[in-house]
Amino acid sequence: MSKGELADFLRRRREALRPDQLPATGRRRTPGLRREEVAALAGVSVSYYERLEQARAPRPSPEVLAALGTALRLTGVEREHLARLAGQVPPGPDDGRAEVPAHARLLLDRLGPVPAYLADERQDILAWNAAAAALITEFAELPVAERNVLRIAMRLGGTVCSGQPGRFARQSAAQLRAASARRPADRVLAELVNAYAAHNPEFAAGWREHDVQPVPTLRKRLRHPDFGELELDCHTLLVPGTDLRLVMYTAEPGSPSAAALARLSPKGTEVTPSSKHAPSASA
Repeated sequence: MSKGELADFLRRRREALRPDQLPATGRRRTPGLRREEVAALAGVSVSYYERLEQARAPRPSPEVLAALGTALRLTGVEREHLARLAGQVPPGPDDGRAEVPAHARLLLDRLGPVPAYLADERQDILAWNAAAAALITEFAELPVAERNVLRIAMRLGGTVCSGQPGRFARQSAAQLRAASARRPADRVLAELVNAYAAHNPEFAAGWREHDVQPVPTLRKRLRHPDFGELELDCHTLLVPGTDLRLVMYTAEPGSPSAAALARLSPKGTEVTPSSKHAPSASA
């Protein structure tokens, strides 16, 4: 149980509720539920809920967590995150890398000219196709430890989400927040979070807000050395039966960006092996 993280998550979710989500209890000076209102809605004592937000309470039961999830209008992803922070879900692996199953490699191969890669919940890039390497970077030339979405963003100067500055950073914060609850002993993940928080203020702000609800599609502007600025949709899908994410880049049909994508991979659609079979990382 991570008492401090649990307390911070509860407080931020309570304060983040919009007025239209709140009980009709008259005018409020600030949005969000009061502590006594959460306690009443969850059927727990005010003193117990206050101790939860002060990181002084014992571990809540699954029943209390369910009631708190309802009181705070948590999504399914947020309820799972709450349970993990409260120690009700066994933690995941430490700092090991996931295996890439054959069916996931086959999917990459069949995507053809669509740039795509497979990443784990730590955002380590484990396999990719030729179009993704042509669009983003030559992953095979990077040390294994640097084949990570955020480390590549730091190396290449990041990415811009159209109309929503900082959205990429906040999306990454949401993904890694959820991953950190599943992998509390993952030293590599902790180092990555610290490094990117120091690099990107939007990521640091998103991390503090405890958002764990990523969105499946982002509109991005990427700068390619040969084709200039490209406007692309980045889609993220969970690979069934694994913790892997399939990340794909597409463009509006008929757009200059779509024409650029069609020219990215003239040599075919080779799928690169996972990092398990790639050259070892440098220190």
